[in-house]
Amino acid sequence: MSNQDKPKSSRRKFLTGAAAATAGAATLGFPMIAKAQGPITMRFQSTWPSKDIFHEYALDYAKTVNDMTGGDLKIEVLPAGAVVPAFGLLDAVSKGTLDGGHGVLVYHYGKSNALALWGSGPGYGMDANMLLAWHKWGGGKELLEKVYSSIGANVVSFPYAPLYTQPLGWFKKVMTKPEDFKGLKYRTVGISIDVFTGMGAAVNALPGGEIVPAIDRGLLDAAEFNNTSSDRALGFADVSKICMLQSYHQNAEQLEITFNKTKYDALPAKLKAIIAYAVDAASANMMWKAIDRNSQDYITLQTVDKVKFYKTPTSILRKQLEVYDQVVAKKAAASPVFQEIVDSQKKFAERAVKWEQDVVVDRKMAFDHYFGKPAAKKA
Repeated sequence: MSNQDKPKSSRRKFLTGAAAATAGAATLGFPMIAKAQGPITMRFQSTWPSKDIFHEYALDYAKTVNDMTGGDLKIEVLPAGAVVPAFGLLDAVSKGTLDGGHGVLVYHYGKSNALALWGSGPGYGMDANMLLAWHKWGGGKELLEKVYSSIGANVVSFPYAPLYTQPLGWFKKVMTKPEDFKGLKYRTVGISIDVFTGMGAAVNALPGGEIVPAIDRGLLDAAEFNNTSSDRALGFADVSKICMLQSYHQNAEQLEITFNKTKYDALPAKLKAIIAYAVDAASANMMWKAIDRNSQDYITLQTVDKVKFYKTPTSILRKQLEVYDQVVAKKAAASPVFQEIVDSQKKFAERAVKWEQDVVVDRKMAFDHYFGKPAAKKA
């Protein structure tokens, strides 16, 4: 009998049996076509106003990740205050209110003083790039994880983007000696709060977007933030025409990318690897962009905004180092992990900075040879 001659009931039994066999094959491990899943999305917030170049760096990092994952992971970055205040970022990321954030470690100073060692102070002669080398190869990464664990922060941290030496700040008059800080209402963050307090200033820690309005209202006499591009975008030149260059208060600072640890740990290994490599790529790109933009805005501040730049006197720089040592000694005595970080940084700095000073030629000689003396005036 041909198939066409078989009763319909027999054909129905055959089809039913075939369907059951297919289902059974699937349970035995035969390949099946998986249903496509959508991309993983993460919501970040930065600690910067949208007009600040630092927020641009946050967007740059997100784009790097988004591009490298081919859309499998999409990071959206909001500016400071969109979800939480700038100083509330760590708590928001830790609790999962945000999936991640972009800021600086010194903004978490209130959680643990030790976190400010990734940015506040002279870095024992290291610049920010060297401090990041210590973090990656000299034990800093493990120490940072130890600090975050001690305060119950449920985050994965990626310090990156070494920043250039920050100005002493913006003032109403040229600062000529350490005593000029006595009674001065001054803004800074991190261990620098203790340093300038020790120099006699009345210090107020404010996020970037709140500084210029505070100066304008007379709540501050002077302030520092970070660099010529950020300072110009935030409007410092509208409230001051005097900027003092060079300082030890934040000689070796970098930025920080954080992820909620629970959400980060749930990611596939491939995406975790891309996140890490994207950090390195964005770090290098940020340095190059900073050189280009900061140098352009340095000129614009002088020619368009009529700002006068002065080199910070040696007496003030020496006083910063003296007070910093006093502050660090006191905090280290009260915190074993603080002391452990200081010892680790000093050990790395002693060989790294010695090597650099012996190896790197004096670039100032070459600059003066080709272009004459730098534009900054001496106080």
